[in-house]
Amino acid sequence: MAKKIAILTGGGDCPGLNPAIKGCVWAAEKFGFECVGLTDGWKGLVEGLTTPLNREITEYIIMKGGTMLGTSRTNPFKKEENVKKCLETFKKLDLHALVAMGGEDTLGVATKFYREHKLNVVGVPKTMDNDLDATDYTFGFDTSVTKAMEAAESLMDTGRSHRRVMVLEVMGRHAGWVALFTAIASAADFVCIPEKTIDTGAMLKKIKESYAKKKFALVVTSEASELPAVGEGEQKRELDQFGHVILKDRGMGERIAAFIEKNTGFETRSAVIGHMQRGGAPTLFDRMLGVRVGVKAAELVRDGQFGQMSALVGNEIIGVPLEKATGRLKTVSKDWDGLMEVLF
Repeated sequence: MAKKIAILTGGGDCPGLNPAIKGCVWAAEKFGFECVGLTDGWKGLVEGLTTPLNREITEYIIMKGGTMLGTSRTNPFKKEENVKKCLETFKKLDLHALVAMGGEDTLGVATKFYREHKLNVVGVPKTMDNDLDATDYTFGFDTSVTKAMEAAESLMDTGRSHRRVMVLEVMGRHAGWVALFTAIASAADFVCIPEKTIDTGAMLKKIKESYAKKKFALVVTSEASELPAVGEGEQKRELDQFGHVILKDRGMGERIAAFIEKNTGFETRSAVIGHMQRGGAPTLFDRMLGVRVGVKAAELVRDGQFGQMSALVGNEIIGVPLEKATGRLKTVSKDWDGLMEVLF
């Protein structure tokens, strides 16, 4: 009887998950394994929610956004009883291994199951924020930045027409990669990232200089940037099961736009691309990366290299320890300061 591999996708969805599922399923079947999907992230392992997975079912999902398995931000380690349920489901389904596809939170759970319960777990790096360590890029990032870049270019058209300053707010909970790459690729005038408190003086100076030359300006900001000049009290916000602030009502783009208009006199508008960044067909890069790390996950299971994650290093897909990948977030480092000074 073929050994069984379960696959789950957790955390925020992003383009590239379906290609990764296909890569894993097709490689696993080639190696003689049977695959089953766990639906809705770690909730699927807690409650034993499954769906069939095979070559026929996954043949054409490579061009589809989102995840066919569904997802959630369930953290089984919030309740000891749920950890026990996960271990019972693993045995009940007679699983040989579990492939967890996700970002820092999903793979953090996988790391704990491997370290504390010796579960046969392999990870696949997914996050549009590109903030997982030990891998050069994560799938979802290229697609999300491409969509944000297109939005920025559209904003410039209307900003140029109406002689306005435009502010685009993009996603990025802790890391500014999406904002930085969007700003560079769309020739923005200024970028705000969570790794740096906004230098309001430098921002206003650059906007005034840009506006004097061309009668419009574009600022790109991460949703988690900090604007100290606002000085308004922060209300207590809702947290998810991993302790992260839910940023749905933060409105950083709107705050920055109001600050700019107040201090320059230039008519300023803001726009939030939001969850549109997560949806839609994955780019070529994300399709290729998703498939490759999915195939590598099956190879890691075949070779018994549990507690590892598929990673892109250079142009190679290799296995790296899950603990190394989830030990810290990959944020925008000072290595980028020189380029930012040149462009912004």
